[in-house]
Amino acid sequence: MRILFMGTPEFAVEQLKRLVETGHELCGVFTQPDKPKNRGMKMTFSPVKEYALTHGLEVYQPTKMRDGNALAIVRELQPELIVVAAYGRILPEDILTLPPFGSINVHSSVLPKYRGAAPINWAILDGQKETGVTIMYMIRDLDAGDIVCSKKTDIMPDEDAQELTHRLALLGADALEDAIEKIADGTAVRTPQDHSASTYAPMLSKDLSPMDWTRSAQALHDQVRGLIPWPCASMELGGKKVKVFKTRMGGEINATAGTILTAGKQGLEIACGDGHSLWILELQAEGGKRMMSADYLRGHPVEIGK
Repeated sequence: MRILFMGTPEFAVEQLKRLVETGHELCGVFTQPDKPKNRGMKMTFSPVKEYALTHGLEVYQPTKMRDGNALAIVRELQPELIVVAAYGRILPEDILTLPPFGSINVHSSVLPKYRGAAPINWAILDGQKETGVTIMYMIRDLDAGDIVCSKKTDIMPDEDAQELTHRLALLGADALEDAIEKIADGTAVRTPQDHSASTYAPMLSKDLSPMDWTRSAQALHDQVRGLIPWPCASMELGGKKVKVFKTRMGGEINATAGTILTAGKQGLEIACGDGHSLWILELQAEGGKRMMSADYLRGHPVEIGK
């Protein structure tokens, strides 16, 4: 099938890779414009652009989707199907409806749950035990189109959002391959979503970072996992703000929430509001590097019981 692909981050690379491997005709790749990065502000390519260029695919980076230029490009490319995966831009209806087979999206949740920008993170933040991917037809309303197929997977107890993203990218590629095969041979079934059961997964912000020790140990563990790699959970330690990258559930304790119970080779154990503790295993001080808590404590001792 002649396909126009639209995507930007590493998650989308797996989808594009599967399209290439299964022999589809990629007439073009849309991705976000290059952005300056790090202290040198050097312009960097998106992961999708890097992959596309190494495979000789034509790359397009429109800055706007509604000024007519993007539509003109799509018309010139004449795709039979548009495939979108974490592109990061809202597509106007005239582009979505142009291909004869329409436009489909690889969404990293089991719709109608977790529509929106950060479904993987919010599934973990909310303490969900299961998630998945959905291939759906795209319409004007956000993530509300008919479902072609979906695949589910368990969320592992200590899995963070970055690790889960990688697994869902692979699962999404499997689902995409199945969906396109059905669309091509005319056997795809369009299943309308139950809009009354929908939930929303908004963009993340730094406001989600501070850890409140009056919450349960499980909720704080989920907060740390769900905010990896950005913006990361954070806490005050010895009067300094640190980012928290890895935690482990502790046992039952009898102490005031926020009390430091242990600080040593095993890490940092802190009392939570539900009568359980949480171990801080990896952290990063402002201006420093990510490291094991035990290594940090060697140079920054803290007082137990405070």
